[in-house]
Amino acid sequence: MSGLRVAVLANLKANAPALPGMTADHWADLDSEHTVEAIVDALRHNGHDASFLEGDATLYDRIREQTPDICFNICEGHFGDSREAQVPALLEMLRIPYTGSRVLTLALTLDKPMTKRILSFHGLPTPSFQVLERADEAVDDDMVYPLFVKPARQGTGMGISANSVVHNESQLRKQAGQLLEAYNEPVLVERFIDGPDVTVGVVGNLVRPVARRIPDDDEAPRVQRGLRFLPPLEIELGAYDEEEGGIYTNRAKVDLADKITYICPARLAPSQIEELNWLAAATFRITGCLDVARVDFRLDAADGNRPYILEINPLPGLSPGISDLVIEAAAAEISHAELVNMILHEALERHGMS
Repeated sequence: MSGLRVAVLANLKANAPALPGMTADHWADLDSEHTVEAIVDALRHNGHDASFLEGDATLYDRIREQTPDICFNICEGHFGDSREAQVPALLEMLRIPYTGSRVLTLALTLDKPMTKRILSFHGLPTPSFQVLERADEAVDDDMVYPLFVKPARQGTGMGISANSVVHNESQLRKQAGQLLEAYNEPVLVERFIDGPDVTVGVVGNLVRPVARRIPDDDEAPRVQRGLRFLPPLEIELGAYDEEEGGIYTNRAKVDLADKITYICPARLAPSQIEELNWLAAATFRITGCLDVARVDFRLDAADGNRPYILEINPLPGLSPGISDLVIEAAAAEISHAELVNMILHEALERHGMS
């Protein structure tokens, strides 16, 4: 459907507040003017009246003045454990349709330990883990070194460096202590999976109605009906600075994004891709995602590249040319503008507006 008033809601790095004690990567997951302009241009090219609004405290008044038909939401938020869910909550209160996942999903998936508890409950493969609130907390018996240490509620690789992989208790205590102090939130410790980083992008919506479970009835709709899987993307971890330690760090994702070697489609057999797609669809389903998401995996090289789910991102980056989802779309001959409008189309159909 063309000719709609679309408000593109985002949080720009340029508009982010600067407060004492913030880490250097504090606003790493916010967007650039270039990304927002590209989304606005894509929507305008498809005949919509699109404009940008900053997703901060001014939004409540500004969006009621603009009265959009629908919002294209990529807001990461500024403060709070559920910051990604704040703008959608406001939109639902005002009864304004928006793209992407809803409040509960955005609050859940930002919390990595809670997401892993949901994955484990459903029997989906995710590395064994523990959450630390203190650096000297006792470590569970199944936490076998090497371990991976990261903040519990951050995105875009924030807090992740070559030091994130720890090989003994001394290294664990030091890294956990530094993260606890820097981010003032619990630390997630999980078994380190040594193998390729692979991510799978998903656009679409499951055939409704959908419960947050994996159907075990052969007659039930397949968990992936209604979803389009983009080609899996493999990050060539050995292709950039040794100081990154073979890890997809925050620096690699942000500062080196245009220098990283990506392999898309990933070097996987069709059966492996089918398995990843099924796991991505199951994760999409049980977390309640809508319209678009990206599921991150690590493949265990010591166990035949067995896939482990690390996390799901219901607000995947849309930076032209460098975001994982955009690269995957390009491998499927889908341009950035087409990807943006595909996401909008899914939302319009879901809201009964197409």
